[in-house]
Amino acid sequence: MPKAYWIARIDVREPERYPDYIAAAKPAMERYGAKFLARGGPFVECEGTARKRNVVIEFASMEDAQACYESPEYQAARAIREEIADGELVLVEGA
Repeated sequence: MPKAYWIARIDVREPERYPDYIAAAKPAMERYGAKFLARGGPFVECEGTARKRNVVIEFASMEDAQACYESPEYQAARAIREEIADGELVLVEGA
């Protein structure tokens, strides 16, 4: 079964509240075995307009990635994120 990835591109409007989002998301990430491959860090803008924060999270399967996203724990975290940040999140199946 191929792995799956969350790819998030985020601009945080209220950085002082971002730790609230991280704390709220942590239980879902732990429950579904999330592995952070990229979390913020420096980046090179090659094409288009990049967001300020880029995150790549690996899951064992697309089912785990989707279940994590749809979990009540993550949906509570999502509500916080939507108050403090703008961005995009896609789930991608690996090769």
